[in-house]
Amino acid sequence: MGCCVSTSYRSNGEAGSSSCLELGLCCQKRERKTFSDHVVSLHKLSSLPNRIFANGKSRSSCIFTQQGRKGVNQDAMIVWEDFGSEDVIFCGVFDGHGPHGHLVARRVRDSLPVKLLSFLHSSEFGKACFKRDVKPESGEAENDFSAENEVNSMWREAFLKAYKAMDKELKSHANLDCFCSGSTAVSVVKQGSNLFMGNIGDSRAIMGSKDSNDLMVAIQLTVDLKPDLPREEERIKSCKGRVFALQDEPEVPRVWLPFDNAPGLAMARAFGDFCLKDYGVISVPEFTHRLLTDKDQFIVLASDGVWDVLSNEEVVDIVSSAPSRTSAARVLVESAAREWKLKYPTSKMDDCAVVCLFLDGKMDLEESDGDEQCYSSATTQSYNHSGNPVESDNGKKSEPSLRRNFTVRTSEENETFGIGGGESIDVEDGTSSAADQNWLGLEGVTRVNSLVQLPRFSEEKPNS
Repeated sequence: MGCCVSTSYRSNGEAGSSSCLELGLCCQKRERKTFSDHVVSLHKLSSLPNRIFANGKSRSSCIFTQQGRKGVNQDAMIVWEDFGSEDVIFCGVFDGHGPHGHLVARRVRDSLPVKLLSFLHSSEFGKACFKRDVKPESGEAENDFSAENEVNSMWREAFLKAYKAMDKELKSHANLDCFCSGSTAVSVVKQGSNLFMGNIGDSRAIMGSKDSNDLMVAIQLTVDLKPDLPREEERIKSCKGRVFALQDEPEVPRVWLPFDNAPGLAMARAFGDFCLKDYGVISVPEFTHRLLTDKDQFIVLASDGVWDVLSNEEVVDIVSSAPSRTSAARVLVESAAREWKLKYPTSKMDDCAVVCLFLDGKMDLEESDGDEQCYSSATTQSYNHSGNPVESDNGKKSEPSLRRNFTVRTSEENETFGIGGGESIDVEDGTSSAADQNWLGLEGVTRVNSLVQLPRFSEEKPNS
């Protein structure tokens, strides 16, 4: 499936409106796109309007990331407003791991939303769906229910195909080794009063909403897909993979090869990590659809560097009490950094990435400090000779790290966080995951590292 992006430009050089965004699909009226065209098109993403991926803000959101103390920042994030049409927003957070995890996360950040658009625009029904809000209306309940299911099914199929195509692209990428590197992905599409979510790995999405007493409460929107979830562990073991925790970190279940104590992946689903794809680790997303209400205030997407030290309720309190909406993501990351120092003074802080999306579509009237004034159109992104994106953290180029630092720590608390409402469907088999919603991968767990060590391969056959 082609997923090239082309943007129309006016004579003065300014990018056209979002309606001018076209997908390079292979149809009769267009020439077939070459691989070089694909790379050039992805390179132009940084200049598209209403798309941000560096510390800053948009019309209805703010995003912020901070490098931890384990090496290069392997987190990536994005907010894309007017995503395919007006009143549609795409948000995503991607946490890389392994030697080239930062490159994987950035590749997924750039390619996954484009692939999602591509599949949605590949059919007339998909195009029409952008114009429809599936919020049910009174009077025609049966027709409304049918239309809602139809649109929901279309979005579910688009998420499923986009995630599958993304993993296929990573596997065939000539210059990006994803054998022992990968990334999580939590992505949210807001269309009117609807949320469509796809999730793999242990990044998380929550929502701040008001209860009947007008008090802010936290609603968890996604489930942390850890290897000890019953359905995940069952699938992994049926594929001959092994699931167990190390003695010095009993709270962190990991996935291991059947013939080697490696790599010890601390999640059950991920992009990349092809050394484990034959042993139960998959890239099939858990798809969720939720209808928003007037009580719902904002959505927070974050990597596990935040969830390791802050509960859902603490995150909602921090965002709702931030000095300004523009600074909410930065304040949350700074709060997580302080908690890392207090709770785990001997451990190395993990990378943190946060997206805060305010559902009323409003931001602060007054501009904030200069460190918040960073937009994608002004962010430098270049590609090296191998075609891999090279981005700067604090003005310095990031080079691939051979390995991340390893730390060991234990959990001091074992709190159970509430799961939000909304129907959660596993697109692998179409079954609801409600029975597993009480199994959270981060109950009392502070993640050590997503990978323990790279596997050793020899000519010796594994023991049967």
